[in-house]
Amino acid sequence: MTTSDPSPVQRASETFVAEFARWRVERGMSKKQLAAAMGFDASYVSHVEAGRHRPTEDFARRAEAILQSGGQVWQRYKEYDELRATARSRVGVPGRDPPVPDQWLPPGTGLVVEKETARLSYVDGKYRCTVRRALYNAGTEPITRYLVRISVDRYPDDPARSNRHHHDHPLSLEELSLVASCAGEPMEWRAKTDRDTLKELWLLFENAQGRFPLYPGQRTTIAYSWHIGIDKWGNWFERAIRLPTRALTVEVEFPARMRPVVWGVQTSLSAEEVPLRTPITQELSEDGRAVFSWHTEAATLHDYYRLEWRFRGNRPEGAVEESDDDWTQLSA
Repeated sequence: MTTSDPSPVQRASETFVAEFARWRVERGMSKKQLAAAMGFDASYVSHVEAGRHRPTEDFARRAEAILQSGGQVWQRYKEYDELRATARSRVGVPGRDPPVPDQWLPPGTGLVVEKETARLSYVDGKYRCTVRRALYNAGTEPITRYLVRISVDRYPDDPARSNRHHHDHPLSLEELSLVASCAGEPMEWRAKTDRDTLKELWLLFENAQGRFPLYPGQRTTIAYSWHIGIDKWGNWFERAIRLPTRALTVEVEFPARMRPVVWGVQTSLSAEEVPLRTPITQELSEDGRAVFSWHTEAATLHDYYRLEWRFRGNRPEGAVEESDDDWTQLSA
């Protein structure tokens, strides 16, 4: 007895399942763990992987949101859905399931960063960090504060030396000169953690003129910036993905006369350091500034993305006579 070849729809479904399973394994998640994160019973995920239940748009969206496959899981579903819709329309059956809202996210997602742009600029002996985040409240409660973390390490390759340095030259809140705003409204802030090398600050959705919480289903953009001297900064700028993030841009900017060379790495809690998966672009501004930029729409929760650099030209004003690698580290 011969077995007929699977239909294009069936093959597309199997391709989706294979991609889904591959990313589940890649993320180190069991079926039970992934099901809980997606808001499903564990048996349902098992049935989909085994081909006993067909994939749905709702399932595919949840899978993409949790696995953050860079759109691969979602693309395989769209290919399957197109073929299924065409096949059903030929026999007069409605082609697709009722649409899932574009802003759907898994239950309990909470705050989502729809777009982040973080820039580090060297100007007149200091570094300035500027961060803009477009936020969406996908949770069920109003958001009234946002946590910002600022950490420095003068000598990351020599912990003992670094500890001595920061004990003698602690990072202070005053020197940061932090300013923040939400949709143009100044934001007040309050210190949560105040250590020699670490500051955790609550940006408050309020000021002396009133309060402006971010309610469920609402969007806003916050921006904050701060300064620090070169004596406490390093040759890398890192972004930690602590909230679901749809798009991330990281930039560093230096005077072109310093002849900067910039590269990037990615790390996670479960994997060793690897190069960034896409290249860093470089532009030269009209005022003689070298701007290096890296962008991704596949940022993974709990991963770290870092730009590193060295200088082949003039040293920054105020730099002590040490190797370039000793110029410190900062992570925010």
